[in-house]
Formats: sequence, structure tokens, C-alpha cells
Amino acid sequence: MGGLNPPPVLVATRSAHKLREIRDLLADVPVRLLGPEDLGLPAREEEERLEPFDTFALNALSKAKYFHRRSGLPVLADDSGLCVDALGGGPGVRTRRFAPAEWVDRWGRDEANNRWLLDRMGGVADGQRTAHYRCAVALTDDLRHEVVEGVVRGHIVREPRGTGGFGYDPLFVPEGYEGSYAELPEAVKAETSHRSVAVRRARGWIETHVVRNRGGRI
Repeated sequence: MGGLNPPPVLVATRSAHKLREIRDLLADVPVRLLGPEDLGLPAREEEERLEPFDTFALNALSKAKYFHRRSGLPVLADDSGLCVDALGGGPGVRTRRFAPAEWVDRWGRDEANNRWLLDRMGGVADGQRTAHYRCAVALTDDLRHEVVEGVVRGHIVREPRGTGGFGYDPLFVPEGYEGSYAELPEAVKAETSHRSVAVRRARGWIETHVVRNRGGRI
């Protein structure tokens, strides 16, 4: 359809928040970032089993390869989570599914996870509440794949603060700031977050293996 039509890249997420964040981070790269719904790919039960590994990198690559098989497109997939030192690095790869099911049924996933985290850290002193967010971004196409990572360090506060963001953002204060990610301007998170660091590191792969190699074709 001509070189003016930017080539597509499938972002392997069904989270509207995450898709919007990644689109914003790569807004100046000449590709079309599509979600599964944009391609008419219905959710399948097997998608719940795409993250069986104990590292973010392997889980991200698992999702990338799966959605490449379904779509035939270059794919960007991420796996990310919160690692709390006082919890031995937990919840880690279980970040999204941290709270018990009955808590999720009662409060919804994000609030349940936040409540469960605070419950688990009730006896942890202020100076020992250090944590970091980690994100692994996997990229794959017909011929090759790559995984890049980003990390942002901070600490966990004792009660939710702010109304922005999603996930654990109301509880996480990044190093160098006094507010949580839910309190800080969106531009701060876009610049400093674990996902922003990893996605920026993915730009070179996209520009080399999607933009240049496909030359704008679909």
C-alpha cells in the first residue's frame, strides 16, 4: 500500500493503560502500534498461561512468541512487576496475581493487590521498605528476537497516595521524588518508569528490524 503507510507492530497486551503508555513512548517512531483487539484477535483462555516462568524476561518472550504466531506481525510484549526487598523480591513475577482470589472478588484486582501488599508489610520499618519496579520488553518477528529491561528504584509507603496511574502506583515512591507515581505528573512517570526505560531501549530494534527492513510495507 506504499511506503507512506507505517508498518504495524502488535503490542501484546489487553491493558488499555499499558497500550496507551507504550504508544506515547514510541509516538515519534514511524510504526502503527496495534493491540490484539485492533486485529480482531479474541482473548483465549490459554493467554492466562503465557507467564509460567520465574523471570520477567522469559515471560515477556513467551507472550511475544505466542502473539507473533497468532498475528504474523512483529510483536512487542512486556512483563513487569514490583520487587520488594522485605518480601524477598516478591511479588515479582506474581505482581498482577498477588492478592488472594477472595480479596480480588471483594475489591477488584488493583485495590486488592495494594491492600494485600500493605497487609504483608505491616511490620516493616520505614527504612526497610525499599523496592523496585522491573520491566522486560521482548521483541520478535519472523527471524529474530531480543529482550531489554528497565528498572526504577524507590520505596513503599504505608497508605495509598494519589489518584493517577494504575496498579501499585499509589504505593510506590520513586527515588528522587516525594510523591507516589499516582501523585506525580504523568510526564514524570513517562520519563522515569521501568517501562519507559525498557521501551526506549527497544526503539533501536524496532527501527532496524521493522521500519528499515519493511520499508513501510504491510
